[in-house]
Amino acid sequence: MRPATAEAAASRVRDAALAGARRVFAAALLLAASAAQAQQGLLTLNSSSGPTGTTYSVPVETMLLFSALSFLPAMLLLMTSFTRIIIVLSLVRQALGLQSSPPNQVLVGIALFLTFFVMGPTFDRLYADAYKPWSEQRMNMEQALASGSAPLREFMLRQTRETDVSLFARIARYEPASDDEALPMRIVIPAFVISELKTAFQIGFMVFVPFLLIDLIVASVLMSMGMMMLSPVLVALPFKLILFVLADGWNLLIGSLVTSFG
Repeated sequence: MRPATAEAAASRVRDAALAGARRVFAAALLLAASAAQAQQGLLTLNSSSGPTGTTYSVPVETMLLFSALSFLPAMLLLMTSFTRIIIVLSLVRQALGLQSSPPNQVLVGIALFLTFFVMGPTFDRLYADAYKPWSEQRMNMEQALASGSAPLREFMLRQTRETDVSLFARIARYEPASDDEALPMRIVIPAFVISELKTAFQIGFMVFVPFLLIDLIVASVLMSMGMMMLSPVLVALPFKLILFVLADGWNLLIGSLVTSFG
């Protein structure tokens, strides 16, 4: 009886496995059919031409919008005040001689909130001129992108040096058709980034000078006392910290950073 029982158990296991495989296969077919139907119906590129331009279907616009969100970190880094702020904060930490205090998460958080503060008027204009009309269907996506790029272009051009703009315009061989023609973003963005890097390094140099003087004084005193085995960086650290605190360094630094954007 035992061999028969074992064979019956094996048969039941085989039947259960086959039933499970059939269910998985049926579910796969259902998903494939649903995906095919979605490609043929839901995400069909439907467009219509009207007096306001070409209008795409809502699913396609939604798909394009979510695809554009993948570029949001790059836009935040290169088209706002974030680059200058984070570089200056990193240089201040290095000038103080601190390796990991404040930590990177704190510096990035401060830079993000300062970026939102500085870019507040620009973001308000972008919302009022582009996003709100598009969400109310008073403007199609192409018009919203054109209206939304105008405030960002104005902000970046205010912070960009003419020499940097001329450099990329010359490299791109760009010749405007008229004096009123707006510069394309492919020229404005790299010129803005180069200008931000230069401005951040200039501010960092001014921040480094007083702390460098403290390092030189401490190193000279230690050398004159014959304490060559003692690290000047370790001895100068508390003096730099107390100088930064007594001078209200964070207030001066953040105030100078914010006002540097005009």
